[in-house]
Amino acid sequence: MRLLLAEDDPELSARLKNFLGRNGFAVDVAGNGVDAEFDGQETQYDVIVLDLGLPQRPGLEVLANWRNAQMQAPVLILTARDSWQEKVQGLRQGADDYLTKPFQEAELLARLQALIRRSTGTTGTALSVDGWVLDEEHQSVSRAEQHWELTGTEFRLLRYFMLHPGRILSQSRLTEHVYEQDADRDSNVIEVYIRRLREKLGRDIIITRRGQGYVFGKRP
Repeated sequence: MRLLLAEDDPELSARLKNFLGRNGFAVDVAGNGVDAEFDGQETQYDVIVLDLGLPQRPGLEVLANWRNAQMQAPVLILTARDSWQEKVQGLRQGADDYLTKPFQEAELLARLQALIRRSTGTTGTALSVDGWVLDEEHQSVSRAEQHWELTGTEFRLLRYFMLHPGRILSQSRLTEHVYEQDADRDSNVIEVYIRRLREKLGRDIIITRRGQGYVFGKRP
């Protein structure tokens, strides 16, 4: 899943990028409000973490501009301030959730996963499609009595498929949501990892629609 982290504290930003990357997110970082607003409007993110105390343009203004531009990605706001009025204002501007600094990384991850499930219409605590059950904590997948460990890229790709069952997903769309800005984003790499998932889980797990893209599972 592609995530934008808008945070001006370099130490916190680096730590969260590393943590979220280990937990299956492709993370882009913006260190000020101007860059954050531009990135949020130019890229289709699955979820955004937005610090309200950004330099150059405050987070609340960035959020308001995103929503005025019809940007639909779920947004979790971060604030070091104790003012409940600011949290309320953030929610009224279109934020979907908030955390007050300092916070536990595990809580941030749980909230982000909940936002993604909600935005994709996924119910339940575990991601499950056609008998396949994805373990997001251990980055593995199981079906019936069988269990498979996944690499980081395999996990990100399979999770995106499972969040959009029955839909035709093009190579370019998969590339946009699986890789970060500075990654090697050759769409042919997607073919390599789809082949690896098929070799590991079965040839029929992902269906190719020639000239269109790929399909996993059936619509719920």
